[in-house]
Amino acid sequence: MAAAAAGPLAGSVALVTGASRGIGAATALELARLGAHCVLTARTQGALEEIDDAIRGLGGSATLFPLDLAKDGEKLDMLGPSIVGRFGRLDILVHAAGVLPKLTPVAHIMPPDWQQVVAVNLTACWRVIRTCDPPLRAAAAGRAVLLTDGLVAQPRAYWGLYGFGKAGQEHLARSWAAEVETTPLRVNLVDPGPVATRLRAVAMPGEDAATLRQPADVAPAIAALCLPGETRNGALVTLAA
Repeated sequence: MAAAAAGPLAGSVALVTGASRGIGAATALELARLGAHCVLTARTQGALEEIDDAIRGLGGSATLFPLDLAKDGEKLDMLGPSIVGRFGRLDILVHAAGVLPKLTPVAHIMPPDWQQVVAVNLTACWRVIRTCDPPLRAAAAGRAVLLTDGLVAQPRAYWGLYGFGKAGQEHLARSWAAEVETTPLRVNLVDPGPVATRLRAVAMPGEDAATLRQPADVAPAIAALCLPGETRNGALVTLAA
């Protein structure tokens, strides 16, 4: 690991999933700016390398871990121990990875789409929590942030499959938060609201992305939940437009 940059997260190690683009990439950049060494995982090696270049341009450091959350279960299970084996610690988890399935009536959901959402938005989330829990509990100020969506509280037509996956993630995160209440680990959820991401562009092809906040606009608030001074646990933080 390169020499840690100065900042409130100097010396810490952060794992960011879905780090190749969008909110995950922007949050990784912000964590690096605050001094964390970032372990970045996503499916695309080339996109991860671009984020790595941007982090190094800030004077930060990163380690790339290309991973398909839907297919590489055994590698995902070893991610936490691998990080600890290499760096001796894991202080922060930002779980930003997710998949947007086809928008369709609930009665028309097809088995392959159901299986993809379960694999990426539920099973992978459980595996990420499981592999990161021991080192995060052992950290002096472990912090975990999982991204969610307002659809969980306000379901909409045709968004049932996506909302189902996010609802499952929320339940896992809230249960995890209750389980670590007496430890230094803090676990919180963030609903970033409408942001100009690739996922939103696919879902809303007619929307003018210029009217939306950019990932870099919400990243500082997400990174703030990873700071040692954060005391909330089990909270749902909504980033209003």
